[in-house]
Amino acid sequence: MARPKKKGRDIHGIFLLDKPEGESSNNVMQRVKRLFQANKAGHTGALDPLATGMLPICLGEATKFSQFLLDSDKRYIVTAKLGERTDTSDAEGQLVETRDVNVTQEQILVALPQFQGDILQVPTMFSALKHQGKPLYEYARAGITVKREARPITIFELKFIEYQSPYLTLEVHCSKGTYIRTLVDDLGEVLGCGAHVTMLRRIAVADYPTERMVTLDELQMLAENQPLAELDSYLLPMDSAVSRLPELSLTAEQTKAVGFGQRVKFDNSLNIYGLVRLFSDQAQFLGVAEIDSNNVIRPNRMVNLA
Repeated sequence: MARPKKKGRDIHGIFLLDKPEGESSNNVMQRVKRLFQANKAGHTGALDPLATGMLPICLGEATKFSQFLLDSDKRYIVTAKLGERTDTSDAEGQLVETRDVNVTQEQILVALPQFQGDILQVPTMFSALKHQGKPLYEYARAGITVKREARPITIFELKFIEYQSPYLTLEVHCSKGTYIRTLVDDLGEVLGCGAHVTMLRRIAVADYPTERMVTLDELQMLAENQPLAELDSYLLPMDSAVSRLPELSLTAEQTKAVGFGQRVKFDNSLNIYGLVRLFSDQAQFLGVAEIDSNNVIRPNRMVNLA
């Protein structure tokens, strides 16, 4: 029986999209996939339609490592409007409360430290978290409130940028699972006036360089004026998604064994344990493996470029 014909090209890498405002992450991912004529694509953590900025798009075998970027820390610039709360905690929601704004910059600077470090955050109802198989936002749109457990997050840095009442701009460096809308809503309650997000821009994911981001319009123009092979030069290598993992280079014999999915015992003279990036004896990225306490290489997520 003949194999089904693939719908796109076998290209593998990560494209740093500068997501435009007003579009869903899935829609822009599909557009990037079409422009690259790729047979497979996936994003690495959705941005709200209101949000702009860095959205890594994994193509081909790189999709196997998207979870590592989902789990990575992020950095945002956010502008909040004080004095108004909305049901979604951003400007796309319905206004539910207004209050006078009698907040000084000094009061803001005093309030910010309590949101830094390891804290607990109750996710917004307007999130993609699931309850009984359905996203919370579906319950919210039906007027149903579901009890949510507070989740541990880390705010590595919460930097004051500007305050021109009623607008407050901050820079946030945070762990995975952080809802910036909820952070702003919680800050508004501490300040006693309420708040919601009016602008959100993601400026960093893990260690990816901001200067490598490309807008959809730029990508469209490149696709119309350059051969596909040249368009591929805008992709970052697959292993960039796991760049924070230690690197382990294999011998030719080990490379062959791992290629067959076999576990390989080796002389772990460097005492490397846990997840590692594997490279062949020819310096080709093979995927991610785990080194156990018995110095055995256990293939985890391996690339298939055959």
